[in-house]
Parts: sequence; C-alpha cells; structure tokens
Amino acid sequence: MSMYAVIESGGKQYRVEKGTSLLVDRLGAKEGEKVSLRPVMFRDEEVVVGAKELEKVKVEATVTEHLRGEKIKVFKYKPKKGYRRRAGHRSELTKLEVTEVKLLTRKPAAAKKEEPAEEKKPAAEKKPAAAKKPAAKKEAAKKPAAKAKKPAAKKAAAKKPAAKKPAAKAKAKKAKPAAKKDD
Repeated sequence: MSMYAVIESGGKQYRVEKGTSLLVDRLGAKEGEKVSLRPVMFRDEEVVVGAKELEKVKVEATVTEHLRGEKIKVFKYKPKKGYRRRAGHRSELTKLEVTEVKLLTRKPAAAKKEEPAEEKKPAAEKKPAAAKKPAAKKEAAKKPAAKAKKPAAKKAAAKKPAAKKPAAKAKAKKAKPAAKKDD
C-alpha cells in the first residue's frame, strides 16, 4: 500500500503521490516556486480525514511551468429559429510536480509577519495611547443612560398599531360628506 493524499486546488480534487505531476487551474506562483497544497485526505497505514489531523499533513509541489490548455469550441444552435452562437476558450493552467507528501508529528507553526523597521513606532509614541484609557471610562458611565432609553423604544413600537385606527376614521369621515351631497 502506497502513501498518497487527495488535495484540493481550484475547486477540484486530485490524488497525488510523491513525484506525481498534475495540471491545475492557473496559480499565482512563479515558475520554480514551491507551493503548499491543501489536503482533503491522507492515507498511509491509516486514513486521515479529520480537520485537526489534516493540519499535520504536508503536501508540497514545485511549479514546473504555466501553459494553456487545448482550444475548446462551443457552438449553440436552436433549429428553425436562426439562433447560432460560436464561442470558445483556452484554459490557463499550471503544471505542478509534487515533491513532498508526509504526515508530520505535530502541527506546523504559523508564519509570523514581521513589520519593516520604518513602520515600527518608537516607544515615545505609544505613551499617548495610555492617555486615552480614562476617556474610555467616561464612555462606560454613559452606558446606563443608554439602557434607560431602550424601554422607550419598545413603547414606540406599541403605538404603531394604534396609528392605523385614525387612518380608518379618516376614510369613514370622507364617506360621510359624500352621503350629505346626495341629500
């Protein structure tokens, strides 16, 4: 029994082993770059399918080349209607060479993003942020007043059905003057 993985790329799934080459929808990586592929299933002695276990699976591939697929012709036709449409396309593809398929003993560490030295702020600029904390306490004092306003909003909602009754009375008043004109 050989070790293999099922990976997902471009909404499609592919079965890969070490050394496999495959064509997938165009990836943004340049030729020669290593690409990490998302595993959906891994099989060695056991089958690994769970999300937490799949985080330990490592599938890497190298971008061999970017190419275009065969030309596909599309012809739409409806008989006796004079409807004919001709179209077609060539898929943008990437050829990958799978270099590594293995199950790690633990989950790999997440890559840390480092800020450039120019964007880091000096310690002197961080002190004004501490001055803003008392302002936050004043906002907390306003919160009980906001809670008092919420029941008032519910009362307004209760008045809405009552607003329909005067409209009905207005229609009744319009009907009465019409009766007076007939007399």
